[in-house]
Amino acid sequence: MLPIVIAPSPILSQKAKRIIKIDKPLQNLIQEMSETLINAKDPEGVGLAAPQVGKPLQLFIVRQTDQSPIQVFINPVIEKVTETKTAENGKTKPQANKKSVKLEGCLSLVNIWGVVRRSNTVFLSYLDPQGIFHRKNFTGFIATIIQHEVDHLNGVLFPKRVLEQHGKLYKSSKDEKNEMVFEEISI
Repeated sequence: MLPIVIAPSPILSQKAKRIIKIDKPLQNLIQEMSETLINAKDPEGVGLAAPQVGKPLQLFIVRQTDQSPIQVFINPVIEKVTETKTAENGKTKPQANKKSVKLEGCLSLVNIWGVVRRSNTVFLSYLDPQGIFHRKNFTGFIATIIQHEVDHLNGVLFPKRVLEQHGKLYKSSKDEKNEMVFEEISI
């Protein structure tokens, strides 16, 4: 298991480097990142980018739920963001840049949360751990996670998106009943 890098570490604001070779050390890193993500508690993580474990590489992993398999994305590129909507004839038609709004957190920003508008669908190209190239649409929650993790690879933390969107940031803590409470942070 690897330690998670906490902001304001400089590695979190750097653009990650493309991975040239998928080899045993990279496979080991993927395994260690998977163990780290699985063991992240309070809060539980749904995604982890290599810069968050101190490696400035274009790599992230996603695990939507405790039961979901871990998905690995190497050298990911968001080629397009769209939203699909079902037409009256039952066929899907794209709508450009439809946004969903979700409260986001980050394993590298302990107890900090914010509302971020992100596209509901992303068209992503990437390599898998075997080096096979994929181009695929992702929709819903995984699309949100992918956009958050790609931001990490570009040196962007989610509070920047919150501020760009003129949103609010919150700090979480536990109350006397051990329930999560949120307090707005003045910026």
